[in-house]
Amino acid sequence: MLGNEINDFYNKFRLHFFMKVFSKFENREATLTTVESFSMEGIMALGEPTVSEFARMMGISAPNAAYKINSLIQKGYVEKIQSENDHREYHLRPTQKFMNYYNLNFEYLETVTERIRGRFTDEDYKKLESMMHIINTELMPELDLDQFRGQD
Repeated sequence: MLGNEINDFYNKFRLHFFMKVFSKFENREATLTTVESFSMEGIMALGEPTVSEFARMMGISAPNAAYKINSLIQKGYVEKIQSENDHREYHLRPTQKFMNYYNLNFEYLETVTERIRGRFTDEDYKKLESMMHIINTELMPELDLDQFRGQD
């Protein structure tokens, strides 16, 4: 069943990420809590959101979002960047420290993508790419990230 295949696909990416994260923490203490990790994933998905945009996406209050963001700033995973258009506004940008953590999963994504390219014909590869685009842009409307942006 397609649903099972999608679930297995998703689980394998998550498990690979968890394996890499835990292996990195074998010799040092983890510095991100689970909620902070989810917060960082949200920031990455939105692409340098404001605190308000982050709060809307996570479904939390602005003060709660600010508290979570301040903790991430103190730990060195996020920085606030002043908007060039509106100097009263600040955007959240992941630091290199977080990108090193995040790239653990991205490297595996690149590996799997190259394996797909090597296993399937160009026509099948392009069809899969097209299907994934349709799934992401049309079939998951409740996760359209633009709905969380620009309402400040």
